[in-house]
Amino acid sequence: MEEFIGTGRRKTSVSSVRLRPKGSGQIKVNGRKLEEYFPLEIQRETILSPLNKCDLFGEYDIVIRLKGGGIQGQVIATRLGISRALVKQDETRKQKLKELGYLTRDARKRERKKYGLAGARKSFQFSKR
Repeated sequence: MEEFIGTGRRKTSVSSVRLRPKGSGQIKVNGRKLEEYFPLEIQRETILSPLNKCDLFGEYDIVIRLKGGGIQGQVIATRLGISRALVKQDETRKQKLKELGYLTRDARKRERKKYGLAGARKSFQFSKR
């Protein structure tokens, strides 16, 4: 069986997406249904937006493995993984998905705490006396 694999990352979230063509439209996230793992409609819309924009909704079985991060980071990482897998299957989709911003990896990460400071930039309270 032919599969197209895409990896998406956001902050500390990593998403591995497998697209299986000629499927029934089933979507599994870490062994659970999409509606179970992502209960909010806006999260599901964000994840499936690359498929909807390319008019491919329901044509693939999708298996998603997620690790790390929070829910929103996982949503964006999954959207990037699906977009990359779609481009692997058909290179002509790249231009459309790139214009929509679905192939751009959001490189922002949490800044590390520095020594001598309370946080990344916050300092300890100053006492005059």
